Amino acid sequence: MPIKVDLDDIDWKILRELQNDGRMTNVELAERVGISAPPCLRRVRKLEESGIIQGYQAIIKGEAVGQDLVAFCSVGLKHQSDGELKAFAEKTKSWSLVRRAWMVSGESDFLLHCVAPNLNAFQTFVIEELTATPNVDSVRTALTIKPVKDEVLIAI
Repeated sequence: MPIKVDLDDIDWKILRELQNDGRMTNVELAERVGISAPPCLRRVRKLEESGIIQGYQAIIKGEAVGQDLVAFCSVGLKHQSDGELKAFAEKTKSWSLVRRAWMVSGESDFLLHCVAPNLNAFQTFVIEELTATPNVDSVRTALTIKPVKDEVLIAI
């Protein structure tokens, strides 16, 4: 369901600042966007309640915690009925190596962003889990070499 909220310049500033540093205090945020703390907090809560701000999270460096391999899988299904698409989408939620998943148009039906501790773990997932899933017709994988750009998700 689309979010329909009128955002003014202050709201956009709040979103930009929080996207860059979600741990700052409300007082610091208010100072950065040029308003006092109480209305700033009301605005943040409104942005959260409306679903524009979905949550806050720490961004963890994968290599630092033994998750060295990043890969993408393009998955084609044999049948693309609504039920089959929904079933596969739901199945992706059970795979811990799959960090993000998108239903896509074009040659594939889904694009999976995977993070694994090593190549062996990723290969095991692809062979024993992904390709063994009912209705999966094709899987193409792409191992990443190194990140070249890592920006926040929404340009504000």
